[in-house]
Amino acid sequence: MRCEIRHTTEYRYPVPAWDSFNQVRLHPSQEARQSVRLFHLEVTPEAEVTSRKDYFGAIVHHVHVHEPHRHLVIEAQAIVDTHALPDPGRTPLSTLRAERRRHTEFLVASPRVPAGDWPDIFGVTRPGPDDDLPEFLMSLTTHLYRRFTYDTGATGVRTPLAEFAQHGRGVCQDFTHAMLGITRQLGIPARYVSGYLYSGGEMQGAESTHAWVEALIPGWGWLGYDPTNNCVAREKHIKIGHGREYSDISPVRGTYYGGGKSELDVAVHVYGEQ
Repeated sequence: MRCEIRHTTEYRYPVPAWDSFNQVRLHPSQEARQSVRLFHLEVTPEAEVTSRKDYFGAIVHHVHVHEPHRHLVIEAQAIVDTHALPDPGRTPLSTLRAERRRHTEFLVASPRVPAGDWPDIFGVTRPGPDDDLPEFLMSLTTHLYRRFTYDTGATGVRTPLAEFAQHGRGVCQDFTHAMLGITRQLGIPARYVSGYLYSGGEMQGAESTHAWVEALIPGWGWLGYDPTNNCVAREKHIKIGHGREYSDISPVRGTYYGGGKSELDVAVHVYGEQ
């Protein structure tokens, strides 16, 4: 599937800002399930732009606007081809034993996914060592999809996981952090994925960057699960990068001098064709 993406981030300041420095993670990843045909980053006003790869392999652009400005626009455009991959075969949970030591960073607690008895808190039946891992992960995806309500006004980027568990309403970030808390407590290495979703009006979370989980399937690799939409992440999911949680792969964040309290507008458009 070919997807065209346009992601526009606009900041407006009541008084001039200067020395605005932003970390931008909007470049889709290049891997087996997708190929990046084009990526272009445009910044207004004129900016100094450099790039590097972060610890997890995502491409990060550093955008530095030196001069005073009251309006900053960062627009990323990309064309990505996504590819179908074969489904993993039956994989007992016991096969994870040999993998856990190599993937400790995706098993331990982090600030937004703290330690806790999340399987019990979220009402999840614990699997046995002979249970099929992909089947369990899909059932967990379905369980979270049915248990919680997608509501863009219910939470913010700093809402604690325990608060989402209590109120039962949130966005893709919350669904993803909940699934990470459960899988890590069960000894299943799992990571937070940031990306885009081509929904065609069929799925939730396409109005901005989307989030889902990638879990390790021994002998196969990292397979994506989207609890916000109760599905495996396939050709309609376009990955930017992954980390332990949202903070590791947030799309745009930065600092500036002056400016006052900024106003932020984000617009994401994803067009796709088979």
